[in-house]
Amino acid sequence: MPRKNGKDKVSATEAMEQALARQGKEKYVLKLYITGMTARSQQALRNIEKIIKENPDNNFDLEVIDIYQQPTLAKGDQIIAVPTLIKKLPAPLRRLIGDLSQEDRIILGLDLKPKSSPPPQTQNKKRVRNE
Repeated sequence: MPRKNGKDKVSATEAMEQALARQGKEKYVLKLYITGMTARSQQALRNIEKIIKENPDNNFDLEVIDIYQQPTLAKGDQIIAVPTLIKKLPAPLRRLIGDLSQEDRIILGLDLKPKSSPPPQTQNKKRVRNE
């Protein structure tokens, strides 16, 4: 059935293609609570920025909150230790505490797909014949 104004409407095929393109880009809403310029806070910030950079297939929204500057936000999110990374979206909510240096645990905690690792190499073993 033809449409009167085809320029303003998106075809079903185009809509499906757009949905498929967005499907791989899940939105991650993250909050990183730090304490000023301390070494652990700066290390946590570098580590999460590295993970974000290494996962370009996802859409990240990272908010860095210095609890010295905004203590009420820390109280509202019930922060008891810093640095703390909170994953608000996608559900479930997760809290990761520390300098975020254990990348494999952070990726698991954020429900990111791990980087594809190369297949294990098989070792050629020599057979020894007993005569």
